[in-house]
Amino acid sequence: MGVHVHVRLSQGVSVSAEGELIEHSRCRCGATFTKVYDPDGGEPERPSHS
Repeated sequence: MGVHVHVRLSQGVSVSAEGELIEHSRCRCGATFTKVYDPDGGEPERPSHS
C-alpha cells in the first residue's frame, strides 16, 4: 500500500481586507490549503547583491 503525499499546486493569491496576502493551493486528491502572510509579521526582504 502506498503513502499519499500532498503536492500543493498553486491556485493563485489574493489580498484580504486587512491587507494580508493569502496564497491558495490544492492537491490533486482534492485537499485545499490556504497560507496567510501578515505584512507586519516580519522584516522586509532586501535585494541581494551578486
